[in-house]
Amino acid sequence: MMQHITGIPRNQLFFSSLEDTILPENPVRFIDAFVEALALQTLGFSVQTIKGEGRPSFDTKIFLKIYLYGYLNGLRSSRKLEKECARNIELQWLLCAIIPNYHSISDFRKQNPTGLKNLFKLFVSFLKDADLIGCEIIAIDGTKSRAHNSKKANFNQKKIERHLAYIEERTQEYLAELAKNDLQDNSITITKIAEKIERLKKNKLRYELLEEKLKGSGQPQISTTDQDARALLVQGVVVEISYNIQAAVDNKHNLVVATHTINRNDLNALGAIALEAKENLGLDTFTVLVDKGYHNGREIAQCINNNITTIVAHPTPGRSKESVTQPEYLVAQFQYNKSDDTYTCPQGEILKTTGRWHKKSGRTEQSGYQFKKYRTPACKNCPVNHLCTSRTAGREIDRSEYAQGVEENNKRYQENPQLYRTRQEINEHIFGTIKRQWGYNHTNLTGLEKVNGEHSLIMLVYNIKRSINILGVSDLIAKLKKWNSPYKAKACFVCITNYFRLLKIVLQISCYRCLKKSMQ
Repeated sequence: MMQHITGIPRNQLFFSSLEDTILPENPVRFIDAFVEALALQTLGFSVQTIKGEGRPSFDTKIFLKIYLYGYLNGLRSSRKLEKECARNIELQWLLCAIIPNYHSISDFRKQNPTGLKNLFKLFVSFLKDADLIGCEIIAIDGTKSRAHNSKKANFNQKKIERHLAYIEERTQEYLAELAKNDLQDNSITITKIAEKIERLKKNKLRYELLEEKLKGSGQPQISTTDQDARALLVQGVVVEISYNIQAAVDNKHNLVVATHTINRNDLNALGAIALEAKENLGLDTFTVLVDKGYHNGREIAQCINNNITTIVAHPTPGRSKESVTQPEYLVAQFQYNKSDDTYTCPQGEILKTTGRWHKKSGRTEQSGYQFKKYRTPACKNCPVNHLCTSRTAGREIDRSEYAQGVEENNKRYQENPQLYRTRQEINEHIFGTIKRQWGYNHTNLTGLEKVNGEHSLIMLVYNIKRSINILGVSDLIAKLKKWNSPYKAKACFVCITNYFRLLKIVLQISCYRCLKKSMQ
C-alpha cells in the first residue's frame, strides 16, 4: 500500500549550519557581498562607533542589510522586519542570527536619507562599470506617491476662508440661540451653548494661525501632518496629497540611473533630473525622451545648454471657446525668420518687434521669463482679420527667450516618432512594478528629505533585482569583486596585522596544546 510522503521527525537531531541553507544563487549572497564592500561612513551614513563601556551597539551594516532584504521582498515595516529576523532563515544567514529591535531598525531609515541617496548613485556607477548601462538614450518620467497626510489636513487660502466663514455662521446662530434662552432662564441649555461657542473660538484661532503660517510660507497650500506634502493631480481630475517621484531610465536594460522626489508637478522638473543623470553617469552628452507634461522652454533650454539632447513631446496647440482664432491662424502657422527677427503670417505679412524685452511673471520667481512682442500695421486692412484675432489693434505674437530651443526640440520630436515611442517601453513598467506589484504606492515617512531617502532605496532595490535577473548572483558578485570604487571598504591595518600574527603562530605550532599556550 502506497504511503504519503513523510518529513523529518521534529525531535530528530542533525548537524547543519546557516551556510548550508542558502543556495549559491540566492540574492541574499549579493546583498551581503555588496554591503560588506562598502565604506558606509564615507557615503554619509550615521555609523555606530565601538565604545569602551556600556552595552555594545549593532554594526550599521546590519540595518542596511535588513532594509535591502526587506524592500527586495516587499517588507518595509520595522515591526515586520523584526519578526522576519527571528523566523526567516535567509535573514538569519544574512545577519548571522542577530535580531535587532524594531525601534533600531526604524531609526536607521529615518536617520540616513543622505546615505541612501548616495548609495543609489554609487550602485549606478557600479552598473555602468559592469557594462549594464548604454549611456545613450534615457527616458524620464514621474509618478505620484501618496504622502502620510490626509486631504483634511491640507489647506489652501480658500479652504481656510470656508472654515472661518462656517465658524462665524455657527457662532452667530449660537449667540442668537443664547439670547433666546436668556429670556427663558434655561441654565442647562445656556451652559451647553456657551461650551460650543468656546470650542468655535478655539477652532477660529487655530485656522487664523494656520492662515498666518500659509501667508508667511509664500506657498499656495500647506499640510499639517507632513509640511512638505502637497495636493497634486494624480490622474484626470483626481487629486491626492502626494510626492512626485522622478526617474531617469537607461534604455539598454531599463535600469534607473537617476531619481529624486519633489513636491510639485512635472512642468519644472526636467532640468534637475536630466542633470542628475548626467552627473551620476559622468557623460558628456545623451538623448532624453520625455512626455508633454515636461514641455517647458526654460527646462529644455537648460538641457540644451548642458549638451543634453531633448525629445520632449509638445502639447497640441489649442484655443479657448471664446477665441475667434481659427486653426489655420494659430501661432504654429506663423513662420519665424531668424535672420531679421520677424514673423511671416499665413497672408504673407511681416510682423516686426521693437526689440524690447517684456517680463512674464510666474508663480515663483524662477518660473518667470522674458519675451518680445511682434506686430504689423497690415492687420487693420487684412480681409481675414476676423478669423485671426479679436484684438482691435491687430494680431500680436509673443516670442519667449527660450523659443529657439523649443522649436529645435519640437523639430526633433516630429523627425523621430519611432524613437519617441520607445519611451513608454523604457520607463512605464518600472512604476508599475514598484507600485502595483510591490505595493510601494505610498510613504509612511514625513518630510521631503526622508521621503527622498526611502524612494532612493526603492529604486536601488529595483536596480539590484533587475541586474540579478540579467546576470545572475554569481556573475554579479564576480563583477563586484573586480569593481574599483573609492567608496569600497578597506581592510583595517590592525586586522591585517593580527591576521598575519595568528597565521605565523599557527604555522609554528604542532598541536592544540601549543596553540592554547601561545594564545595565553
